[in-house]
This record gives sequence, structure tokens and C-alpha cells, in this order.
Amino acid sequence: MLSTLRNAWKIPDLRKRILYTLMMIAVFRIGASIPVPGVDINYIKKVVDQAGLLSFYDLVAGGAFRRFTIFALSITPYITASIIMQLLTIAIPSLEELSKSGEEGRKKMVQYTRYGTIILALIQATGISLGLFRGALISKDFFSVSVVVLTLTAGTSFLMWLGEKITEKGIGNGISLIIFIGIISRVPGSFIQTYKLFKENQINAVQLIIFAIIAIAIIVAVIAIQQGTRKIPVQYAKRVAGRKMYGGQSTHIPMKVNQAGVIPVIFAVSLLAFPQTLSLFFKGDFQAFVTKWLSPSGNPGVWIYIALDALLIIFFTYFYTAVTFNVTDISNNMKNYGGFIPGIRPGKPTEEYLNYVLTRLTLAGSIFLAAIAVLPTLILQFGNMPFRFGGTSLLIAVGVALETMKQIEAQMLMRHYQGFLK
Repeated sequence: MLSTLRNAWKIPDLRKRILYTLMMIAVFRIGASIPVPGVDINYIKKVVDQAGLLSFYDLVAGGAFRRFTIFALSITPYITASIIMQLLTIAIPSLEELSKSGEEGRKKMVQYTRYGTIILALIQATGISLGLFRGALISKDFFSVSVVVLTLTAGTSFLMWLGEKITEKGIGNGISLIIFIGIISRVPGSFIQTYKLFKENQINAVQLIIFAIIAIAIIVAVIAIQQGTRKIPVQYAKRVAGRKMYGGQSTHIPMKVNQAGVIPVIFAVSLLAFPQTLSLFFKGDFQAFVTKWLSPSGNPGVWIYIALDALLIIFFTYFYTAVTFNVTDISNNMKNYGGFIPGIRPGKPTEEYLNYVLTRLTLAGSIFLAAIAVLPTLILQFGNMPFRFGGTSLLIAVGVALETMKQIEAQMLMRHYQGFLK
């Protein structure tokens, strides 16, 4: 990886892209330190500590949500709008046709996603300002509330623009890099906190060594699963069109072990955190019940939470994989272009075979996601390490790092650069 980055830096065009990306990241981190005017930060920190879903938002925002800066909403409205558009594309035929109509159709879909992002950001900013964090408002008049709402919406809009510019003129996927930087920005603070605990004898050297070994093992496992792919061989029959002969080539269908990515974990966390968020509004017996039975900080609630989290992740992995990887369409496209899997008849038998392989791969991927997601909670149960190591943050960080390195290598290949892979 270091060799690839060093060689990429020697190419002027790639060096400009890397510098552009670093400058945009610097702008993001500066904005993540500018507070929204007219709010009590201490009140917000107290509320965030009580709700699991808000802690998840703070994780994605790189701590900007807890500090309630102009990027407090982060890029989550854009992610939500993208997922909604993806699901609507499957449900609405006109949107499906638009998505398949080439570059112009893709631009329109991107435009619709932008509009959806603005609308969702405006709704979330209003709900947070007038609902969840109403007690944090120093002044509750119309002008003060409008300033807070518009500031949060503008921050998300700017982040969306920033991400698109990184994708266009920089290296990697801009939106993913923003989330990645937000997550890893909390690592130095975790190291400092760990060092303080070590100096105060709250943790010992043996615990640190065991944690380091577990951390390395988790990272290796995540990379192996993220890169794991089952290649289904496909052969295309030869056909003659006019005076030319087409086909006769061999290729494969890549079926990833973790086809759904980190989406099932996000869905499961959001669903499980909903009762905790409601408990902020309905205090008393309801809050006590949620804390005891449905919270990672309760007893026996933590074990119920872990079990439900694992089951929901497995369910959503199957659901999202079925939505994004349509074996019927793949089978029909192969049949239309004269492709077939050796030993499998085209049509329905091919569809059944792909579904058979996908079901078993998804089982392995879903169990892996569930195991990684519950690890942070288990680590906190058996130790007081300040690292939330594993789960959503680790999956996103590793996935984005691998994808960014692939894009750098692809850029170097396009420029016919030799010797960067040995």
C-alpha cells in the first residue's frame, strides 16, 4: 500500500488529485469544529450520551453531532436519500427505465437524490431543533430557530457538494471518504484516553496486548471477508452477425461474500435505537423498562440487545442482498446475450443455481456482519477499553480504504505506469 501511494505521488496528475482530496478533507475538518450559534453544547452532549442512535450519528459525523457544529447532520441525509432512490428504482418502473437510460438518466437520478437530501436535511434539522434538542436552544423565537435549522441544512448541502467534488477531481468516492475521515478522526482521542487509563492503572499491559492481538485479528478477518468473492464461470457462445463473429469468450460473475456491505448493520442499529430515542421523550417507567431490557447498558438488557442485533443483521443482509443482486435479471441478461454457466442450462436452472450459491454466501456474510457488530458491546462488557473497536465504524473504514487503494491502482494502470505491483 505504501509503495503504491509513493509511486502514485510521482505522477503529476495523480499528485494533483491527492492534494485536492487532502485540501477538501481539511475544509471538512475545519467545518466540523465550527459550532452552530444559539445552542447549549453541554445539554446536547448529555442527551447524546443517553441514546444509542444519537451516538451512532455522532460516530458517522466524527464527533460533530455531539459538539453540534455546522456539519452535525453529517452526510446521513444523503445516504438515506440514496437508499430511498435505490428502493424506489425497484418499485417504480419509470425510475427503473430512467436509471438504465445512460448518462443522462444517471444525471437525473443524481439530481433527484440531491433534492431528496435537501428535503431530508431540512426535516431532520427541524425535528432536532424543535424536538430532541429544544431544551438546548438559548432563544426559542422564530429567527433563532430558523438560523439553527438553516445552518444544519446548509452544512449537509455543503458536505454533499464537497463529496461530489472529491469524487470528480480527487481520489476515491467523496461521500465515503467524508464518513471515513469522520470515523478515524476519533482514533487519536481514543489513544490518549487509553494512555490516561494506563497511567492511572485502570488497565494493565496484559489487557493492552490482548486487545492489540484481537484488533489485528478483527482487521485481518474484515479484509478477508470484504475481499472474499465467489467467481461463477460464464461462457458466451459464438454467433455470427454479418461478416463478423461475436462471443466465444469466457468471463465470470463475481459474487461477494459480503454483498450487502454495511447497510444491514446501519438498519439494525437504527431499529434497535428507536426505543432508546423514544425513552428520551417518555420518561419514567417506560425509560426504566427500555434501559433494563432493550439497552446495551442494562442488565439483562445488554444480552437481549446483542441477540436482537445479530438476528436483525442476518435478516437485513438477506433482504438487502435480494434487493441489490437480482438473480432473475442476471439470468435473463445472460440468456439474451448467449451466455451460460458450464453444466447449467440457461433460463430457470441458471436462476436457481445462482440463487443457491447466493443464499449460502449470504449466510456466511450475515453471520460475519453480526459477529463484527456485536464485538464492541462484548468488549465493553469484559473490559473498560475506551475503543469502540469493530462494528459499523470498522467495516466502513476498511471498506473505504480498500476501495480507495483500488481506485489509485486503476488510475495508475490507465496511465500505463509499470512496476507498482510486485
